[in-house]
Amino acid sequence: MQAQEDTVEVLCGDVALSGDLKIPGETGAIILFAHGSGSSRHSPRNRLVAQMLNRAGLATLLFDLLTVDEEQIDRVTWSLRFDIDLLAKRLTGATDWVANYAPTQTMKMGYFGASTGAAAALMAAAARPEKVSAVVSRGGRPDLAGVSLGWVEAPTLLIVGELDKPVIELNRHAFDRLHSEKRLEIVPGATHLFEEPGTLENVAHLAADWFRRYLLPVASHGLLSKEGT
Repeated sequence: MQAQEDTVEVLCGDVALSGDLKIPGETGAIILFAHGSGSSRHSPRNRLVAQMLNRAGLATLLFDLLTVDEEQIDRVTWSLRFDIDLLAKRLTGATDWVANYAPTQTMKMGYFGASTGAAAALMAAAARPEKVSAVVSRGGRPDLAGVSLGWVEAPTLLIVGELDKPVIELNRHAFDRLHSEKRLEIVPGATHLFEEPGTLENVAHLAADWFRRYLLPVASHGLLSKEGT
């Protein structure tokens, strides 16, 4: 089956959000991306991760969590990018859309969240436990998910850069509050944005292994090779 790549309108309640959907041939799993503060579906870091997930046989949906008008407001006020409840609501809406969209409705779903988007991903996973089967956070702020952390059922991988000391501690505190299967992975030599050579690729490999393990289990048992922290 040939790869399918489309620009889609993701309906979330009363708003339509622009998204890029890629289905790499036959696959039974899709990853929804929740980008971080002030970012968009065009984030080069998330797009690189998405490309590597596609190569690993996973479909991806990168979409804007804010409308065009909201993005214009946010550029001035910086208010909406930190509205975790709103971002989680949009991700939950996108989850329902994927579950009803013909090309993806039979696929198992996972979330890849970055920065504040990680908190939104965990809140949405807690709200849709029957639909979300795995979560990965990159340099995230899972602590901002608050009480929702205790309600997350999906296996959760938290990835943090070794040199991102304050965020490591925030992730450790969030890790302790998670009751699902979980793992905290520290990437050597990486800062918050994983800009150092090879570090973002390391993130993508860890994420691909995690998602394949829980979304495509027959294809990927034993892929994780590093010890958790």
